[in-house]
Amino acid sequence: MTVHKEGTGLLLSVFTVLFAVNMTLYYTMGGRGLFYAVLSVSVVVFLLMLNFFRSPYRRFPFDFEGMIVAPADGTVVVIEEVEENEILHEKRIQVSIFMSVFNVHANWFPVNGKVKHVSHNNGRFMAAYLPKSSTENERSAVVITTSCGADILVRQIAGALARRIVTYARVGDECSVDEHLGFIKFGSRVDLYLPLDAEILVDMDQKVTGNQTVIARIPCNPCK
Repeated sequence: MTVHKEGTGLLLSVFTVLFAVNMTLYYTMGGRGLFYAVLSVSVVVFLLMLNFFRSPYRRFPFDFEGMIVAPADGTVVVIEEVEENEILHEKRIQVSIFMSVFNVHANWFPVNGKVKHVSHNNGRFMAAYLPKSSTENERSAVVITTSCGADILVRQIAGALARRIVTYARVGDECSVDEHLGFIKFGSRVDLYLPLDAEILVDMDQKVTGNQTVIARIPCNPCK
């Protein structure tokens, strides 16, 4: 297990501050109860942040053709047909994954293909599990065209605690399910917008693992 690059600077800063505070208390108060209380809280806070920024090494283990792979760890909170009016302007099946602060917050590409569209919208910071968060919260959107010509939209959404969405995708990039799409700092959500003929393979409230759980399968006839 390694630390994600998005967390190294912050973790170093937090460690430096906590170390300075605890050393100051130690030399001014000695072994008194306040020092040990602050030390205990400092250790817990740092370990929680270290856990949040963990970056597990993963590789998708199955034959990939036609599969849509979970772009994030978390819980499935939405499976429904919607009208996607912001980018695709057509009906799609929306599958949303809510990430708590205890989940890995790195995001993976859900399919192999070529990045067709990347955009970012400023917005609110409502709780990410609320339906309106998909259209009103700060968010980044990436459209990937598969080798069979299907466009898959994946949207990173900030939550009540999240204040920074990082998206690595750039238009024209060739992408793979084993590559990181980006990172969202603290509680957040990722939405997938899939073709209507997609076979959904997950259920509501199911726990999924990024780069490992198959979300859906779409018909795939190799392009000629």
